[in-house]
Amino acid sequence: MAVVTCVSACSPGYVLRAGWEEAKILAARQPIHEVVHDTATPPELRDKLRLVQDAREYAERVLELEPEESFTSFVKLDRDTLLMVVNAAPEFGLRWKTWWFPIVGNVPYKGYFDFERAHRDAAELEAQGYDVWVRPSAAFSTLGWFPDPVLSTALRADSVGIVETVIHEITHSTFFPRGQARFNESFANFVGHRGAISFFCDAVADESLCRVAENRWYDIRVFGRFFHSLLDPLEELYASSLTPEEMRAEKERILREAADRFDREVQPQFRSGRYGGLDPERVNNAWLLSRVLYYTRLDDLEALYQMNGDLTATVAAVIHETGSGDGWDALDRLLAQPGGRAVTAAAG
Repeated sequence: MAVVTCVSACSPGYVLRAGWEEAKILAARQPIHEVVHDTATPPELRDKLRLVQDAREYAERVLELEPEESFTSFVKLDRDTLLMVVNAAPEFGLRWKTWWFPIVGNVPYKGYFDFERAHRDAAELEAQGYDVWVRPSAAFSTLGWFPDPVLSTALRADSVGIVETVIHEITHSTFFPRGQARFNESFANFVGHRGAISFFCDAVADESLCRVAENRWYDIRVFGRFFHSLLDPLEELYASSLTPEEMRAEKERILREAADRFDREVQPQFRSGRYGGLDPERVNNAWLLSRVLYYTRLDDLEALYQMNGDLTATVAAVIHETGSGDGWDALDRLLAQPGGRAVTAAAG
C-alpha cells in the first residue's frame, strides 16, 4: 500500500507522529549488502535479504520498473506490525470515506503508527455511523519520495510473499496516478503476484515455489470474484425505501448468506490452503471495500497479460495507455484492441 503523510487535512498530532516515525525508520537504515555480509547476521535473515535483492533487481532489469533507491537498505523494527490502517464506509452505502493527502490525492485509507490512535479514531467513526475496518500492514511505499527500506515486519512472510511485496511496492513507486486508489492497488496486486510467478517459474526455476506463486494468484482472483458478487445485492438494498431497521436486518441476512456461500462454493476452489471461513459478524461495508480496493478487475488484467504473453509488455502498455488519465478506461481500450477480447468478470 502507499502511505504519504497528509498536511492540511490531518491534525498536527497525526502529522508529527507520522513524520517522527518515518524519520526513525530512515535513521535506522542499514545497507542490505552490509547486513548480508555481516557474519553476525542470522542465516534466515541473510537468505531473505538476498531474496529482496534478487527481487528488486528482477523488478528493475526484467520488469523495467523503477525502484530508485528503495529496498537497498534494511530496518529491524521493535514490533511485529508496522502500522494500522483504518478504512470506513457509510453503514448503508458502498462508498469509501476518503482522506486527502498531498501528491496522491484522496485515498480510502489512513495509516497510523500510533495503534491506540488508530483504534480511537475508528471508534469515533463508528460513533458517527460508519462501518469501520482496522487492519495491520507490514509494508508501505512513499512513492519514491524517500528511499524505502525493507522492514523486518515484511520479512515475516515466506519467500513468495516477500517477492510479491517487493514488486508490489516498487510498482507503486514506478506508477501511481493521482486519486485512483482502487486502480493503483489492484494493478500493483496484479504486478506483484504475476511478477512473483515470473520470478520463481522463469528466473529462479524453482518448481515448488513456482506452483505456490501460481496457486496464490489463482486464489486471489477467486477472492476478487466473490467480493464483487456482493456489490450488486447490497447496492440494490441501499437504494431501496426500507427503513434503517429493515435495511440493517436485510444487510445482515445478505452477509450471513454470503458467508455460508463462501464456505460451500468458494473455499473448495482454493488451491493454496491459506484461507479460512468468513465471520459474518465482522463483515461490513468497510471490510468489503477494503478487499475490493485490491481485488478489482484482476481477471481483466490477467486477460491482458494472456493477450500479450509477456508481463513486462503488459505493465508497460498499461502505464503508457493510462498516462495521466483513468486506469480502468485505459485497460478497457487495451482489451478492445484488435485480436483482444473484452472481459467483464469482476469489473469495477
